[in-house]
Amino acid sequence: MNRILPGTVPRTLPLRAYVVPVASTIAGSALAALPIVADAPVLPPFGLMMALGWRLLRSEIWRAWMALPIGLADDLLTGMPLGSGPIVLTICFLVFDAMDTRSIWRDYWQDWLITAAALAFCMVAGWAIVRFDGGSGSIGLIVPQFAMAIFCVPLTVRVCAALDAWRLRR
Repeated sequence: MNRILPGTVPRTLPLRAYVVPVASTIAGSALAALPIVADAPVLPPFGLMMALGWRLLRSEIWRAWMALPIGLADDLLTGMPLGSGPIVLTICFLVFDAMDTRSIWRDYWQDWLITAAALAFCMVAGWAIVRFDGGSGSIGLIVPQFAMAIFCVPLTVRVCAALDAWRLRR
């Protein structure tokens, strides 16, 4: 029988420990609704970057199945074809799981390279899915968006780390 002794507090995490990663990722996806007029995609996919940042920072909070609801929310908020986000994000999360089981440690530069490769895969796969769905445009249109995303990776990781420190504070 588990008894809680008088004067002790059970060790549970506050609600924000569970809500902050998901809410920040969905807020990153919602940034696509900013009223920016451009001929080509310019803003990086902040929702995808937040999801990758949380997954690299805290691999224990999100399993591979979590990519399904996050990818679906990203598709709904960004206007991508439904199902493209869950597919590419699940593939990324499964690759991250495989890397976590095989590597002992990772460096900052390795995380940046891994995130850049994941962003390249997700953006090219998203372009291919949109192209298959009837969209037009060359793949060169996503190059500025990809370059901006790579340069925003350190900022995204710092935001995830700051949110992680706040969410675990008692």
